[in-house]
Amino acid sequence: MKKPGKAISLILASALLMAGCGGKETSNGSAEKQYKIGLTQFAEHPSLDAATDGFKKALEEKGFKEGENVTFDFQNAQADMNNTATIANNFVGDKVDLIFANATPSAVAALNATKNIPIIFTSVTDPVGAGLVEAFDKPGDNITGTTDNHPEATKKTIDFMTNEIGAKKIGVIYNAGEQNSEVQLKEVKKLAEANGASVVEASISTSAEVKQAAESLVGRVDGIYIPTDNTVVSALESVISVANDKKIPLFVGELDSMKRGAVAASGFSYFDIGYQSGLMAAQILAGDKKASEIPVELPKSLTLTINKKAAEAQGVVVKEEWGDNAEFYEE
Repeated sequence: MKKPGKAISLILASALLMAGCGGKETSNGSAEKQYKIGLTQFAEHPSLDAATDGFKKALEEKGFKEGENVTFDFQNAQADMNNTATIANNFVGDKVDLIFANATPSAVAALNATKNIPIIFTSVTDPVGAGLVEAFDKPGDNITGTTDNHPEATKKTIDFMTNEIGAKKIGVIYNAGEQNSEVQLKEVKKLAEANGASVVEASISTSAEVKQAAESLVGRVDGIYIPTDNTVVSALESVISVANDKKIPLFVGELDSMKRGAVAASGFSYFDIGYQSGLMAAQILAGDKKASEIPVELPKSLTLTINKKAAEAQGVVVKEEWGDNAEFYEE
């Protein structure tokens, strides 16, 4: 049998190469575009996990479905700043179509790694102060997203601690290496002072130090407040243990942590802000908008929620009239 000529062989090889590339074939015979999205999450805890779930859900509802036309590359930095840079640089090297950055350190690392690939962030407390955007209505050329800092959230919680619980000294455990936590600490100090209270700081740098920090506050504070600090929240059970044992009311900056065993939080669903970010990503992937054309968004809802079981464990007598301005959480 005569072997095919060189020209024919090249044509066959090209056809095979083309068949192996591109998107999947749709019902009408056209190739569906395939997208690769890098998901960089700073730490593993319920709030950030929920935000990632919300992001995926919004994309799915807009037609960007995992296993069909989307591949997600999920990377967890394990609360290590160095890991965030490595993850972001790898995404750039892999030429992903979009980066979803969950928490401030991951978003900063992503923006440092690329000024071209679209970046959508969430769970970021102060996107302006972190240098991610110039203003909420002036996002960067390739970055926008949602913040987890509702203007009234911290105020409602600190007001409740001072006015209803009678806290005069509020302990705050935070990681000084997280820019978002520094911002919240300043806000808590200002709000506490306005209510005639003061703040006792307990700074940590790793999750392994959280329990010792909580123990250092025993006998020095009337209540503990945990901001949306990823390092502390990832080890929240150790704070809850101290709060229960020593009957110190524990308050937190978001609802997922409240459910784990804190007295109360004024917050919102992290799933919802992740979902908001997913809708932004869908617009970008569809070619409808650029990141620079989508303003940064606040959480769309805010609720003060009181955990009755945690309150009892930490020596707080729940007043039913609190239900006039708050919701009760019961497992």
